Parts: sequence; structure tokens; C-alpha cells
Amino acid sequence: MKAGADCAFMTKSGCGYNGGQCHQVVEQCEGCARIVEFPAGRFCSSYPNPSIKWKTGHCNFATHVKAPVSTAQAKINPLKASKRATKRK
Repeated sequence: MKAGADCAFMTKSGCGYNGGQCHQVVEQCEGCARIVEFPAGRFCSSYPNPSIKWKTGHCNFATHVKAPVSTAQAKINPLKASKRATKRK
């Protein structure tokens, strides 16, 4: 299916992935930089079955999805903070 492309699942006897072939990208993959176009369709260059990666949340290979940034401050223990304040005096 992906002639001329290196694949980690390709063996001498053919594709070693479950089902014997790679699956095309799903809708959630649109915009990812890892999509490669072939005459047989559009495939992920990192994973043979992209729909499984999106089942439990976002794909960890996705380049178009950014992880949420945490803006929460670290919790401060009030007892330790008061001890530090008394040491400074």
C-alpha cells in the first residue's frame, strides 16, 4: 500500500501489523504534520492504525494538538510559610 516508504512493521513476509495493512487516517488527524499521501490514500507516518490512538483521548503523535498548559500555582503549606517568615526577621 505504501510503496517506497520505510515501515517498522514491514517484514520479509509482508506487513506484520494486525490485519496485514496500515489503515488510513481518521477525521481527528486532519492538520497533523505526520500525514503522508500515497496513491492508495492518506496514512500516518508514525502509527499504522490512527483510529486506535484517538479512542482514549488525543493521539500522542499528533502535531496539531497542544497539551493544556497548567496555570495553577503550587500549593503553599501555611505552617512552613510562617516559619520561613519568622526566620527572616
